[in-house]
Amino acid sequence: MGTPAAPDPHRIRVLVVEDDDTIGHHLDTGLRSNGYASTWSRTGTSALAEAERSRYDALLLDLGLPDLDGLDIARSLRARFPDLLIIILTARTDDIDVIAGLDAGADDYLDKPFSLTVLLARLRAHLRRRTVTSPAEPPIRLGDLVIDVTARRCTLHDKEIPLRPKEFELLAVLARHPGEAIARETLMAQVWDENWFGPTKTLDVTMAGLRRSLAEAADGAGRSCRLPQITTLRGHGYRLEG
Repeated sequence: MGTPAAPDPHRIRVLVVEDDDTIGHHLDTGLRSNGYASTWSRTGTSALAEAERSRYDALLLDLGLPDLDGLDIARSLRARFPDLLIIILTARTDDIDVIAGLDAGADDYLDKPFSLTVLLARLRAHLRRRTVTSPAEPPIRLGDLVIDVTARRCTLHDKEIPLRPKEFELLAVLARHPGEAIARETLMAQVWDENWFGPTKTLDVTMAGLRRSLAEAADGAGRSCRLPQITTLRGHGYRLEG
């Protein structure tokens, strides 16, 4: 596969994947009128081709497509483009469906029907978090785990642990305060946005993914290792045991 073309530095590029003409048109025109460079695909197949052809900053993905399952598209594009912002648009409101979407690699989800105002607010919040630059800071060492925030790398015995963007950011917040109780609201504000719209289920799914990635890395280390544990503080939040 070739490397996609570099994005226009002056506009955020959004790929809309929606087979409903009314919703798709509403999203496409709404994004364009708010300064985004929008491309609208009506099928999963065309969306995958478009994502390979040009680099995008964000993906708005309907799950109920006529040809491919939206979850499969999310998994494929997350694996191919780790930094792509993926927001799922779904009429599936059961907890299991929402969790499946987030676990497939999505950063966020919106239940249909939704307002364009809320969608744009979510989009701005996610993109704002991704464009904030922080001064360089030394790597954080907790046991045999090393979190290099500046390089956005997490290693165990010098072997890199593949983490999704939000998983890494969540770990970084906890690692900066080992042994301290961090409230859910604080984590949402620092990892997502202080003006977050909607439930915090995203945090729970991201935390589950982070724990799974750390456990898999420990199992694959092939030798004993000192790995910090994340403790759930019911009714409050989480604590990283350094």
